[in-house]
Amino acid sequence: MTEADTDLRELARLIDTSTRVVFFTGAGISTESGIPDFRSPGGIWSKMKPIEFADFVNSIDARRESWRRRFDGGDQLNAAEPNIGHFAIARLIDSGKVSVVITQNVDNLHQASGVPEDKVIELHGNASYASCLTCGKRYELDELGAQWQAHQEIAPCIQCGGLIKSATISFGQAMPEAEMRRAHVEIQACDLLIVVGSSLVVYPAAGLPELAKRFDARLVILNREVTPLDDLADLVLHREIGPTLGTLAEGR
Repeated sequence: MTEADTDLRELARLIDTSTRVVFFTGAGISTESGIPDFRSPGGIWSKMKPIEFADFVNSIDARRESWRRRFDGGDQLNAAEPNIGHFAIARLIDSGKVSVVITQNVDNLHQASGVPEDKVIELHGNASYASCLTCGKRYELDELGAQWQAHQEIAPCIQCGGLIKSATISFGQAMPEAEMRRAHVEIQACDLLIVVGSSLVVYPAAGLPELAKRFDARLVILNREVTPLDDLADLVLHREIGPTLGTLAEGR
């Protein structure tokens, strides 16, 4: 850090004086891994309309379009690798200073960076595999991709006959209850919440920083752009995410 890095020094001080730190990450941490975000100009949803959950369930054409996008559209998620920001969070978790990372991302990059599975709470699911909507049986994408290439269709679940879907939360789909409960428990127990790369406009996930403040935790927001909750935060850093977190994790 240089003499001018007063905001970084303050963030380091907040981490050092906290006993239970939680990270809350959004799309901004993964754009440095080459994954475009969804909502900004030029993002994924500005190029193609999202498929609603009800349409996926009720329409064979919607299901085929969903799988076509997954298997024929170029898989940016599978090609992406963790960046310095992901590795920095993994190091801070390994040090024992950070209890968990709560993420809105579906790219599996926290796990790929070395964060243990039980230390990642995924609010919007995970795009690296699929599951049956009825019984929950897991399916690997390599298997489903071969099936799609052969038949341009994904067969029903071999266990119960239910629909198989990417294990992500689609528009109109209920949030995962167990993950939301666990996130609330972690938020209420932390004394410092660090929000990284989230626009904080998507609820109910964006309500977690507000909950942290109600339980007297200190709140830090690290994001390139202004967020609606900047005024609520104890510290706001409008910086590049990877280099900032990498500097923080050095020597820890």
